Amino acid sequence: MKVASYDIVFQEVPGEITLALNISNCPNRCEGCHSPHLWEDTGEVLDEALMGDLLERYGGAVTCVALMGGDAEPSEINRLLEFVHAHRPSLKTAWYSGRRELAPEVKLRNLDYLKLGPYIEALGGLDKPTTNQKLYRVTDGELHPISF
Repeated sequence: MKVASYDIVFQEVPGEITLALNISNCPNRCEGCHSPHLWEDTGEVLDEALMGDLLERYGGAVTCVALMGGDAEPSEINRLLEFVHAHRPSLKTAWYSGRRELAPEVKLRNLDYLKLGPYIEALGGLDKPTTNQKLYRVTDGELHPISF
């Protein structure tokens, strides 16, 4: 799994200052995707060493780490979410997935936020009332919908 880019963002997870890591090699290929460059297998391998470096560099400036994509390797997503919680327990974690349901390899105990659903251009993104995508807060292993 590779990270194509990352940035500190303020609107992906409501109420959080988020280090968002854009994962490449997206298998979903949603029509109208705002990041088609993430369809390619590009970027730097995202392993514990790189994640540790990012946490060291940005962990004091953010409240959440979000993996944006990674649907091609959900077991790697789970492993990295676990790593973040183990090494920076004060940070929240999020996964933005284009899947319709949570991949069985990803355990809710490793998540504080979860976005599910492919992007369907005619329905819009999370900021549109017509969207098919759902953002959830994860509390005690249960999904609680969040509205924008």
